[in-house]
Amino acid sequence: MARNDAGNYPRVTFLGYGEAARAFVQGWSATGMPDVSAYDIKTETPGSVRNGKHADYRADGIRGCEELREAISTCDVVFSMVTADQSLDAAEAAASSGIESRLFLDCNSSAPQIKQASCDAIEAAGGRYMDVAVMTPVHPALHRTSVLTSGAHADEAARTMKRLDMNISVVEGPVGRASAIKLVRSIAVKGIEALSAEMLVAGRKLGVTDEVLSSLDATHPGFRWAERGAYALDRMMIHGERRGAEMEEAAKMVASLNLPATMSEAAARWQALVGGMALDPGEPDADRRADLVIAALDPD
Repeated sequence: MARNDAGNYPRVTFLGYGEAARAFVQGWSATGMPDVSAYDIKTETPGSVRNGKHADYRADGIRGCEELREAISTCDVVFSMVTADQSLDAAEAAASSGIESRLFLDCNSSAPQIKQASCDAIEAAGGRYMDVAVMTPVHPALHRTSVLTSGAHADEAARTMKRLDMNISVVEGPVGRASAIKLVRSIAVKGIEALSAEMLVAGRKLGVTDEVLSSLDATHPGFRWAERGAYALDRMMIHGERRGAEMEEAAKMVASLNLPATMSEAAARWQALVGGMALDPGEPDADRRADLVIAALDPD
């Protein structure tokens, strides 16, 4: 990646370097911006996991750091992109690692109350916290993926992200509002995925999938149930554990409103279950993917 010689762009570090962070870097690489470093806790695990993460750094042309403090010391902006269940731990770690005067963009799919706790930790350490919600898949849009931001520093976050050529919109309101929009939407998006998985697996075991899908297509023309069901299983097989963690955050949010979080909790279980199977989705075929889940659930 070409480096930011003129200093026109903020220096970036990623806390957590997975699919979304790599997609942003891939998008930026065509423009030669910005200077990027990263720290990922996986590098603390010896063996293939550590080696694989360092291979990602090399492949993407960024600077991998052995310690979080080192990564923060080299940047102006921290993008926190860990799993939802680790977001508060990540913020607290950043708060004790020299975050003062730096921007902290919390891009994790965490419940609003978790975002506020993370904000408290960052602000108490002298950093500036932004609630950021990544609203759509990072492929194919890469760094131009639609994101929202809210909170006291939202306007500054927007200016910074626009300097990075990102597709950012400010939503009025406190820290947590952007994430609330994301998580309420996820109740539908990830919930439909989980419902599709349960429907396809049950239908396949009973031998009635074709009839069910034909009936659904007649009732909801244009939805393309088989295609969408295959896609849902693909997303769950590849990202189910992360999506399950996100739905657990949605359930916390709903429960905090004194509402039953039954649907979010069930979706979290299905997402995590399928994701934890570590299946290769292969070709985009709903029946084949349902068969893979059935075999994993009942290997005998």
